[in-house]
Amino acid sequence: MLSSTDLKSKNACQSISQTLSSPQLVINTRPVERAAPLTQCLQVAGLSVIDMPMLTLQSRAMTDNDMMTMHQWLAGAYKALVVVSPTAAASGLAAWQLLERDTQGSAEQQVDRAACETLKVPSPLIAVGDATAAVLKRAKLDTTSHQVCQPKIANNEGMLAMPEIERLQTGDKLLIWRGLGGRRLLVDTLEARGVHIDSIAWYERVMPIEAMAQYQQWLQRFVQPDTVNGRTQQDMALSSQSKPIVIVSSGTAFEHWSTVVNETAKHAVLSNMSLTLSDFAYVVLGERLTHWVAQQQLTHWRVDDLSPETILTAIVSNT
Repeated sequence: MLSSTDLKSKNACQSISQTLSSPQLVINTRPVERAAPLTQCLQVAGLSVIDMPMLTLQSRAMTDNDMMTMHQWLAGAYKALVVVSPTAAASGLAAWQLLERDTQGSAEQQVDRAACETLKVPSPLIAVGDATAAVLKRAKLDTTSHQVCQPKIANNEGMLAMPEIERLQTGDKLLIWRGLGGRRLLVDTLEARGVHIDSIAWYERVMPIEAMAQYQQWLQRFVQPDTVNGRTQQDMALSSQSKPIVIVSSGTAFEHWSTVVNETAKHAVLSNMSLTLSDFAYVVLGERLTHWVAQQQLTHWRVDDLSPETILTAIVSNT
């Protein structure tokens, strides 16, 4: 059964799709655990969608340094905490709960269990995106002193515009819960301002083992001959108006996509049995990734958040 949020999203996608000029093929490279809402929205809009994750998330063990950083944050050493993803939120909350239980020790038996599970927030919590905010808000947090807040636009630029970030100055400390790599614009900008940045990488993003095989299997189906009129499906699909559209949400995902496409093309027996990066159009997130793709002279459309409606609007507006 659809939730009210899912139903609103579905209705919005149907409304946006009314201006779609022609059927489109879209490749969704988002991680499996984050791909479904986008894929469902695009399918509701009448697009043909292939889920082809270019990232998978692997948990990282908490180090002694991470433990020390968490203790410092809980003691009030940081002006704010930025949480960049639902995975970072869930991992950080789990570690936070364990630390609280360790701190309470034997006294825990003397305190009401519900009270023990309530986590007192030591600084403003900045959640990047609705899904991240939802994970934090589901936890039992004492937000009497500090609230969970979100940027108006869920990206680096949006965070830099937040009052909680704008007022940071030389000597202030900011903590980031994240995956390994990423968010360089935020870090570089604040460090240039003299803000001290610490981070805990709760997971790392790696290429899925099956990514290469999945792409090659799709490619084989995509370029096989059309026996009705003698043209290949590749010929029919790769007009200037109907390049397959690839959704890319990070530089790491684009690196993996580039590797898969380029390696497959390099080892193709026949040139017409492979595609190059320029045979696709791209929906890309944010300024940094847009600049990177533009440097390679690839067809692309920038979005500033990853909501399904935003991505669908970008596709509809440009096809």
